Amino acid sequence: MERNPRSLAVAVLFCLLTSSGCGSANDEPPRLRIEVLGTRAHDPQAFTQGLEVHDGVLYESTGLSGASWVRASDLDTGAELARADVPGGFFGEGITRAGSTLWQLTWKDQTAYARDPDSLAVRDQVRYEGEGWGLCTRADRLVMSDGSGTLTFRDPVSFAVTGSVDLGNYRGARLNELDCAADGSVYANDYPTDKILRIDPDTGRVLAVIDGSGLLSTAERARTDVLNGIAHLPGTDHFLITGKYWPTIFEVRFVPM
Repeated sequence: MERNPRSLAVAVLFCLLTSSGCGSANDEPPRLRIEVLGTRAHDPQAFTQGLEVHDGVLYESTGLSGASWVRASDLDTGAELARADVPGGFFGEGITRAGSTLWQLTWKDQTAYARDPDSLAVRDQVRYEGEGWGLCTRADRLVMSDGSGTLTFRDPVSFAVTGSVDLGNYRGARLNELDCAADGSVYANDYPTDKILRIDPDTGRVLAVIDGSGLLSTAERARTDVLNGIAHLPGTDHFLITGKYWPTIFEVRFVPM
């Protein structure tokens, strides 16, 4: 096919002026590995869907229809501070603390619960379209996943949609549990793999792919489900990660391969 020299020049200029790279080798995200710094016990009956640390409290939500709950525990001691079931037998999903509200998603029930962060009592609920998977708070907006390669932004008070972004340099991701870290990036479990993606939510660019395999022994992994649950520890470069039915929460750091 004959090429149009002017069109080719325009395309090259576009590639140089945008961050997309137009398929260049620079689009390949760097690979990182997990360095384990410590461990703590985790409820092996917890079908973990959301994990978040806020002001010394570890919040965790779980799934399964008719057996979903959310729990708050002391980050240092592990002592349970509050626990509540998901109403209506709904399938619980991600959670995040936004100001004085703890938001909790449901999977296919299209309902988000606004909870009191101390008692975990439901104060309000709102409807949304599509599925709910992961949720985190970044500055003045919520970031939500639905099992696709799209992140949706929502108002932290009304839960109304304010925008969205698609992953631009990583195909086939199914974004699950989310964590909005202090550096502005979003960390996402890529269901059903052992990968964690570090994402720039302003552009949709995947900044790094983290290998989360090998944390459990072969025997432990045979009794558990997927890696799911990530929470940044404020003031550090450490994270807590776990999975569905995992007996352990790992305190980790992400380092070069």
